[in-house]
Amino acid sequence: MKLRILTLLLVLFAAGCSSNFPRGATSPRSYNGTASVGDFLTITLEPAAHTLTYTNLSNQDTGTIPYTVNSDGTYTLNDPTGNLIAAYEVPNYALLVQATKTGPNHNALALITAVDKGTISTATWAGHGYNYMQFRTSSGGVEVGSAILDAQGNVSVTGYWPYGSIGQGTGAFNIGSFDASTFHADPSGTFLTIPENNGSSDYVFGTPNGIFAVDTPNGAILGLKKAATKNFDPSFAGTYKAIYYQKTGANTGPNNTETGTASLGNAMLAITSSGQITISDSQGSVLVVATLQPVADTSYLYGAGELGDPCNGLFTFRLVTFGFQQDVFVTFMDRAILFSSFRATLPWGSGNTYDYLYGVGLK
Repeated sequence: MKLRILTLLLVLFAAGCSSNFPRGATSPRSYNGTASVGDFLTITLEPAAHTLTYTNLSNQDTGTIPYTVNSDGTYTLNDPTGNLIAAYEVPNYALLVQATKTGPNHNALALITAVDKGTISTATWAGHGYNYMQFRTSSGGVEVGSAILDAQGNVSVTGYWPYGSIGQGTGAFNIGSFDASTFHADPSGTFLTIPENNGSSDYVFGTPNGIFAVDTPNGAILGLKKAATKNFDPSFAGTYKAIYYQKTGANTGPNNTETGTASLGNAMLAITSSGQITISDSQGSVLVVATLQPVADTSYLYGAGELGDPCNGLFTFRLVTFGFQQDVFVTFMDRAILFSSFRATLPWGSGNTYDYLYGVGLK
């Protein structure tokens, strides 16, 4: 499974894109999106008509949904099928959607992360480094790491998989290097497809300012360009509106099936200029307060060489309370934040249940 993830990252990081022409506030806005269950969607918002039209290329669902704008700027989607229920948008930049009927069986909750549609170009990504998070609805939900591309687009990847640290038979860290060579441009020019042996496809897309995404049957891979230094950049301080996916009491059974209680929610992330983060739910209850620490300064991730890269711009903190250990990860770029959390009981072991949460915030 990990090798598959890393191979897909290769294709992702070999692609780039350019933005659409500027559009007015009432002009249609088009996005490509990935659901954490592993669905690829194209989405168009019509602000004048207050409708959202989508096509799910993975499970063939389509629809045109009226929406209303709430006082806080979020959207309530009036989907007659009950699939897409809420959203938040920074126009012409990114769109977050809560979905309840995704996946091959049209019944899975998922977070959809969509970015402004643009034309793919291979030159954009070569010679750069990226921090990535993978969001999925099984196998512990979360993976984080680093990908470095050389001038030819060859990529070296190191990653940390928290689920692998609780005795699942596979290590928590992975290392790989690949040659970016296998992908096909879609006729639209706005995304790439990667054919699978079973006849399905994976999808690669992104934006020119350094946001990228790969939609795979194993979930969504999202990445942001690395920062110049390990230190927190005060320009990222502020308040972010976020949508998140959470699973509690999870455990893994045969054929990689995962039990647990899944839910979707809205959150507010307040971050100070010194890097203190406060995460609150939609009722204003504080979920987490902590100070972000550069991954480069964490001995259990990077100091002993496990991750293999300082991941400048990727931050973490570890909480140990009431018999639990929790790892939280956060990375920023421009107006976007990716965050994820994995928690399990101490001492960690293969029989334990675990909880995870991940999301995307925009400001």
